[in-house]
Parts: sequence; structure tokens; C-alpha cells
Amino acid sequence: MSVRSYSPLGRLERKWGWLLCAPFALGLVLFSLGPITTALGLAFYQWDNLTPPRFVGLANWHQLFHDELFWKALRNTLFYVVGSVPTGVILALGLALIVNARLPGIGLFRTVYFTPVVTSTVAVALVWTWVYDSNYGLLNYVIEQIGKLVGLKIKPIAWLNDPRTAMPAIIAMSVWKGLGYNMIIFLAALQNVPRELYEAAAIDGANRFRQFWHVTLPSISPVMFFVVVTSLIGAFQVFDQVYIMARDGRPANSTLTLVYYLYNHAFRYLNMGYACTIGMALFVLIGAVTGIQLVLQKKWVHA
Repeated sequence: MSVRSYSPLGRLERKWGWLLCAPFALGLVLFSLGPITTALGLAFYQWDNLTPPRFVGLANWHQLFHDELFWKALRNTLFYVVGSVPTGVILALGLALIVNARLPGIGLFRTVYFTPVVTSTVAVALVWTWVYDSNYGLLNYVIEQIGKLVGLKIKPIAWLNDPRTAMPAIIAMSVWKGLGYNMIIFLAALQNVPRELYEAAAIDGANRFRQFWHVTLPSISPVMFFVVVTSLIGAFQVFDQVYIMARDGRPANSTLTLVYYLYNHAFRYLNMGYACTIGMALFVLIGAVTGIQLVLQKKWVHA
């Protein structure tokens, strides 16, 4: 410990440091570690939210591993993650490259793409439910007009009522809504890439694509890692848009996700113990995927 640590100024700095960290530490314990620990304990109990919890040991976990609907929800969630995360990251990076250019009206373009981010997910989901409507939705109308131009009669598609299109429709809506957030993060990263690197690459004869591949991507790889990890975590926890656009996992449980399944058991079936078991399984799954990302980052993230 340095001499300054024993000085009055050093002791005062330590006190203020602990004081300023206290609200965050308290919030972490009360709103994160506390609920996680409680949920882990309740995973071994049967509790209907009304009567005292009853210890059942591993019964909830046995039910989980033999619950076909849980595995269905897991597959749907993985499908959502695989469909939304790569698409969202790639499109957000592409938009960031566009808005990073000095073009007329680029400020308006940035605002338009960031507006969905600050809009309520519920409001956006309601609007997109109308867009996907099979009778008077905007998307079917546009497709019908395009069909008329090419001489084809296209029947309306029941986007949210067909198991083949319901989840892709929700993925499209989710990607659209989240593009602006990741775009802004990528834009900040792009603007911090030193221009000297591009100049050196151009002198060496690198074209635009090689500059992007060998200069831009390595330079923004830490930000790319952040975006991928946070997008994965958010995708595994998808709930709002599924709740609004496809209540009860319709059609035929094709849109039932893990968090929605957890919600059903906790607040509809009053089976909090089993809901906590599902929550712990999701917690472990997200932790495992994040851990894999942390290990793999050493191969492609450049400090």
C-alpha cells in the first residue's frame, strides 16, 4: 500500500470511493444477486404464490427434462436467436457504414433509424401486428400491388397465423426495432478508427473491401464483441413482442419462447417453483453461451 493511502487525502478518497460505489453495489445485491439466489432456492420447491413453499427436491428438474413443451420453447428460442442476432448485427454494421459517410441529409437518416429504439416495444408490436394482418395489413397490400405489376395474383399470407411464418415475422420486427441501437454503437466505433490506417492501406494498394476487412473489422472488433454478446443475451430473453403479437405461443406453439413459457407458469398457472427452474435453466444457458463467446474472443477480437 502506498504512503498516500495512509494520508488524510488518501483515506478521504477511499471513503468517497466506497460511498459512490455503495448505490450500485446495493442495487446489484438487492435487484440481481438477491433475486437470482431466491430463484435458485425456489427451483427446489413447489409454490403457488398463495400457500407456503413445499420442498420437492429435484422434482422440478425431473419435470423440466421430460417436459416436451419446454424443449419446444427452447428450440423456438434458439431459432429466434440464430435468426435475429446475425441478421441484426450485420444490418446494423451496414447502416453504420452508410451513416458514417458524409452525405446530404445523413442526420435525418440517422434519426429515422434510431426512432424505433426509443419507441415502446408494445407500441411497435401493435403496429407490426397490423402490418402483418392477413385481411387489411400493409405488407400483404404491398405484395398484392407488386403482384399486379408483374401480372400475378398473390393470395394474402397469414403471417402470424402460420407456423412457418409466425416466428420469422417476429424476428423481422425485432431486427427492425433494434437496428438503431447497434447502429449508433458501431458508428461511434467507426469514427474512432484512425484515418492513418486507411491511408497506409491505400498506399499499399488495398481496395475498399480489403480496407474494410483488414482495417475496419479488426479495429472495431471489441465493439463487435460487445454488440454480439449483448444481442445474444437480449435475444434469449425475448418476451414483449411475442406476448403482444402471438399470445399463448400461437399458432401451435410455434412462437412459444423460454421467457414466455416461464411467464405462463409463474403468473398464469401459479407454479412459481417450476417457473424458477425454467429461469435457472435459461440462466445457465445464457451463461454458457456468454462463456463460449469470452473464450472465442481471443481468436478474433483485437485489443
